[in-house]
Amino acid sequence: MKYLFIFLTCILIVSISSCRKDFTTTPSFGRLEFSKDTVFLDTIFTDIGSATYNLKVYNRSNKDISIPRIQLENGLSSNYRLNVDGIAGKEFNQINILAKDSIFVFIETTIDFSTISNPLYTDRILFDNGENEQDVDLITLVKDANFIFPDRNPISMKIDSLTLDGQQTTIKGRFLEDSELLFSKIKPTVIYGYAAVPSDRTLTIEAGAKVYFHDNSGLIIDKRATLKVNGTLAERVVFEGDRLENSFSDIPGQWGTIWMRAGSKENRINYAQIKNGIIGILVDSIGNESSPTLKLENTEISNQSNFGVLARETNIEANNIIIGSSGIASFAASGGGTYNFQHSTFANYWNNGLRQSSTVLINNYYIYTDDLGQEVIESKDLNAANFNNCIIDGNGNVEFILEKAEGSLFNYQISNSLIKFNDSNNSFIDNLELDFTNPNYQDIIISGNTDFRNPQENDFIIGQSSDAINKASSTSFILDILGVNRSIEPDIGAYQHIIF
Repeated sequence: MKYLFIFLTCILIVSISSCRKDFTTTPSFGRLEFSKDTVFLDTIFTDIGSATYNLKVYNRSNKDISIPRIQLENGLSSNYRLNVDGIAGKEFNQINILAKDSIFVFIETTIDFSTISNPLYTDRILFDNGENEQDVDLITLVKDANFIFPDRNPISMKIDSLTLDGQQTTIKGRFLEDSELLFSKIKPTVIYGYAAVPSDRTLTIEAGAKVYFHDNSGLIIDKRATLKVNGTLAERVVFEGDRLENSFSDIPGQWGTIWMRAGSKENRINYAQIKNGIIGILVDSIGNESSPTLKLENTEISNQSNFGVLARETNIEANNIIIGSSGIASFAASGGGTYNFQHSTFANYWNNGLRQSSTVLINNYYIYTDDLGQEVIESKDLNAANFNNCIIDGNGNVEFILEKAEGSLFNYQISNSLIKFNDSNNSFIDNLELDFTNPNYQDIIISGNTDFRNPQENDFIIGQSSDAINKASSTSFILDILGVNRSIEPDIGAYQHIIF
């Protein structure tokens, strides 16, 4: 008991001494040091709060000091908010810092675009005053935007969910009004929840438009509805998450997907960049051989946490596209369908964890559980899986898989393409569809050198050492994704090679 009393007494003494606020200080003498001289709060949207940024203030001297005043230059009218040493406010007096110690200043902001004259909003944090005054600049770029929010029940205040095919779903969102079916480049569009295009309507997105999605948000193109993305080489359309801070620039899974539901039609995406979602494009629409459900051209899809493009029994025509890193597969086609790709690069260098699937995976079946709890494999017709002048690569060994179920069509043709396939364990030796000597493969390069410029950063321009140079067949697509002429000696993939 005696020792327990001594132990508790020591703890009490330590606790009291660690919380002392009565140490003797001298006034600050204008020699504070800062972790940065300017705090950039990145870009924010009007009325949407920023992330929290921090600034560290150092007392390098051998004396305990007191800073007489810390304040925002714009005073109480400033749009910035501070937290100094655990205290929130915009003006602070007598802030103490021990010798050889430091304090944190945390900064946030929320700005109404209509109340400022310049979208580059600035202020300063002032430390001390008079001859000893020091300052740190604060800079924020504020963007005006068109916001699309789901409706809310006026009584329960619950966010409304979408009704699809007459059934209530758990998907938060709403259908777009006719006045909302044009996204222009004048203002970015910020979507909360899922914005759905109604049947028999077309959503048109103009060149240069930017579409930002909040967490658990995306686009839904309903049956008989259409999406038209009209980007150009000079003005691409961008789809990404609404966190604009630099630290979020390459974080996958920030938003949901662009979902083309069964029955959507004549969807077209040209010169777009789709990044940092869960599934870049989900095409869940039964198509036909004569008219593609989705025509995809000159588009980059990268950094998706699951799939770049997930297609289910549909019809896709794609030219000059790049599908980069994804957590499962860059391109997966399930349940048959019709797929025609020209001059495309599929390259999965996922580095955010273990990836189990290949870059490109195609099958002609569905697996489901019946009413008796039995697993059922139902085959579907793969009318076409044609890849011409394509690169299929990644940081795995086997990056191209065809899986055939008997009982349905399984048509494919792979020509003038470079495929990463190192089956060192002979895991696919019995898969006849992966016998590259069969006539479905023509002029194939197996596991050649792609010589990508920076695959870890989804930069798949090929260099002068690439085995893809001059190996493509001539097509009507005489310009690569950057507008470079390839009518003479075309290279495999979406890019003509350059000298790094």
